[in-house]
Amino acid sequence: MRYEGVVYRPPSEANSLIVQVTIGCAHNKCTFCGMYKGKKFRIRKIEEILEDLIQARNYYSRVEKIFLADGDALCLKTEDLKQILYKIRELFPECNRIGIYATPKDVLNKSLEELIELRDLGLGIIYMGLESGSEKILKEINKGVTKEEMIMAGKKVKESKIPLSMTLISGLGGKENWKKHALESAEVISTIDPDYLGLLTLMIEDGTELRDKLSKDEFSLLNPKEIMLETKTMLQNTYVTNCIFRSNHASNYVALKGTLPQDKEILLNKIYEILTTEYNYKDENFRIL
Repeated sequence: MRYEGVVYRPPSEANSLIVQVTIGCAHNKCTFCGMYKGKKFRIRKIEEILEDLIQARNYYSRVEKIFLADGDALCLKTEDLKQILYKIRELFPECNRIGIYATPKDVLNKSLEELIELRDLGLGIIYMGLESGSEKILKEINKGVTKEEMIMAGKKVKESKIPLSMTLISGLGGKENWKKHALESAEVISTIDPDYLGLLTLMIEDGTELRDKLSKDEFSLLNPKEIMLETKTMLQNTYVTNCIFRSNHASNYVALKGTLPQDKEILLNKIYEILTTEYNYKDENFRIL
């Protein structure tokens, strides 16, 4: 396998075969993200990708999951993606899931029929970073898409019946906009109704615009108590039908996991217990099970 630079993948792809079909991220302008700053974006030649798959088949006796990297591999032409998926089906008949990162623009640039074709060829999950549901915050972090485009992209993936995993970043609005971040993110998640929701906590990376803003006192990080309050507000206002929720990344202060909506009160009670025992927080309107 040939890899260029640091390769990132979702936590749930820890045991997957990682195949780089793009190098870097086509947008690569988000103010908080340093993942692909050292890479110049390009799409790899299809011949190289197929060679890597053949090499992997010769090396690994069993591959149950494959993840197509880097940042927005769904930007490939549909015909090229189909060729990759056909090759995976041929070489790895035991593979039961193929995952891919996608930006909202990648999704919007595909027709619903194209997404369904990719699903039928084995594309088993799309990971899409929402980051925030706030129009204001999306502009501030230079996400490159609007709130409405986020919703349109998420709903299109859902309509295609490809499982959708979305991520939010706690603290991304700073002290000034934490409530806006929580409430509007909950609104967008409720509208899209993803299959999976991951909640990370903002970590300031060197070499990013957000690091510069922090050093100039133009951005204020939330403390652990404020992160908990933001998470509580977001969960209280999120209404989904069947969503696996995880907030157990290394960046998170408290590990939370459950399925929404059935575990919502359990998750909120855990947050409330931490707030009351560690931070002497009181909320007369909060009901404990």
